[in-house]
Amino acid sequence: MILVADSGSSKIDWRLMEADGSIRQAQTPGFNPYYQPLDHLRESLRDTLKPQVSGPVRHIYYYGTGVSSERNQEMVRSVFLEFFPGAGVEIEWDLLGAARALCGRERGIACILGTGSNSCLYDGTRITEQVANLGWILADEGSGASIGKNLLVDYLRKKMPEALAMQFQKRFPFTREEFLEKIYQQEKPSTFLATFSKFIFHHIDDPYCYNLVYSAFAEFYENNVMKYAGHKELKVHFVGSIAFYYSDLLRQVANDKGVAVKNILETPIAGLALFHKKDLI
Repeated sequence: MILVADSGSSKIDWRLMEADGSIRQAQTPGFNPYYQPLDHLRESLRDTLKPQVSGPVRHIYYYGTGVSSERNQEMVRSVFLEFFPGAGVEIEWDLLGAARALCGRERGIACILGTGSNSCLYDGTRITEQVANLGWILADEGSGASIGKNLLVDYLRKKMPEALAMQFQKRFPFTREEFLEKIYQQEKPSTFLATFSKFIFHHIDDPYCYNLVYSAFAEFYENNVMKYAGHKELKVHFVGSIAFYYSDLLRQVANDKGVAVKNILETPIAGLALFHKKDLI
């Protein structure tokens, strides 16, 4: 049996792949070694995943947040070996997981557009180049957090159209001070800002919302995709909730920029299972 995982801070999606080709799904609580203790992962493997694994595990492919450093990779690997001794364990960061899910074994440009954003140049096996990821405060162009931040600034500075501002106030009845407290004093401010993307999506026919998202995607292409050599010849792929739900507009902006977009997925786990299917042999 082979286990394939796509891990975020809120949940881990699993595919349990048998030698006969059958595939089962599972889900466990999310894990990020920068924010959660190893015991959190230990408990979810023991209580949720292990009872669903009926036979010996030959290999584990884990793609997750917070595991780009060798130190964190080794810590996570050690926990898996406690429950699956003798298994080969490959710990990789989520951007490589996105690239493998989107591009398979072909060269391309892989992008993440969700709460945050990221991109890379992929050679069919590994990441060969990456535009610096600066996070939601400095960059994260095209992400839910970035779009939400721009929306909130316009709302608080009364630059949003009045009719739309009234609907936004009804949906988010907070004072300026309450908004600032949620961003500067509470946990996960980027996640809070990204919640505004649903409001924007429901009002995308409004010229203000359309232009807000169009500009954000144009900025992403210019500062990320178009920085890679050969971007006009290579296929560009996306994974993430923002890319998935705004796929029509994302493709429109790409067309306007002379960029060819191919695959757009909401999550990478199905593509990762397909990528590792050959490892069952």
